[in-house]
Amino acid sequence: MRRRKNEDQWDSARILAEALPFIQRYADKTLVIKFGGHAMGSPELTKDFAKDVVLLRQFGIRPVIVHGGGPQIGKMLERLNIKSEFVDGLRVSDLETVEIAEMVLSGGINKGLVSAINQEGGKAVGLSGKDANLITAKKMREDLGFAGEPEATDVSVLDTLSTNGFIPVISPISGGADGAGYNVNADTAAGTIAAALGAVRLMLLTDIEGVMDKDKNLLTNLSAEDARALIKDGTAQGGMIPKLQTSIDAVENGVDAVVILDGRRAHGLLVELFTDKGAGTLIGGQIS
Repeated sequence: MRRRKNEDQWDSARILAEALPFIQRYADKTLVIKFGGHAMGSPELTKDFAKDVVLLRQFGIRPVIVHGGGPQIGKMLERLNIKSEFVDGLRVSDLETVEIAEMVLSGGINKGLVSAINQEGGKAVGLSGKDANLITAKKMREDLGFAGEPEATDVSVLDTLSTNGFIPVISPISGGADGAGYNVNADTAAGTIAAALGAVRLMLLTDIEGVMDKDKNLLTNLSAEDARALIKDGTAQGGMIPKLQTSIDAVENGVDAVVILDGRRAHGLLVELFTDKGAGTLIGGQIS
């Protein structure tokens, strides 16, 4: 037993030694992570995600979490017998839908994720785009109702929280200058916040391995131009369209790189950040 314990300790030390250059690379830098998809419905994966986020903070990295909740919103709308439709991967949101989205996102999901991170030893604080005018939104276009897009961003509250060791957890529901509430796509909100913070990475956790080509093979590296071409030629479909558009916008607005990866893979976040192999699809440059 003692020999086995020593072997385990040695193996842990080896793993840490291999990860150390990557940890140093990201130390004191901001990382924006969009947590979404069906992983959010799994208590085990949510717990693993919370552990990973706390570990990042302990390593001196500044994680900022933006969460979605599309499947949970869909279930609530079904329960209330309210029909919902999508255009180009974005939910059409009338006033009733926005109210339900806010209840689900800023209520149960946000506070549940905050609680999970705090239970793992972190200091998480729940916010929405409405708080401290974090995101001021406007209507995207008439056929999407109250689906919004960011018009202005004020990340001062996030700077204050991160500087003092807190982990912000953000619901994308945002307010407009007109006083209305807007349902902003969580990927879009995460990209806007990442650009405003000058994040070193934007991580988009989703329900697939990454970006696929027409033959369903994983594309591990893309430029912004490559991503734009996938949208134009129809390879990107449904929810992948806003993810790629968010990636393009983020990279072109100062985020070093974006990674689209499978949120259902346990500790995939750490594999991407702290190993040469990585995980998912990297869009944009890399840290020198």
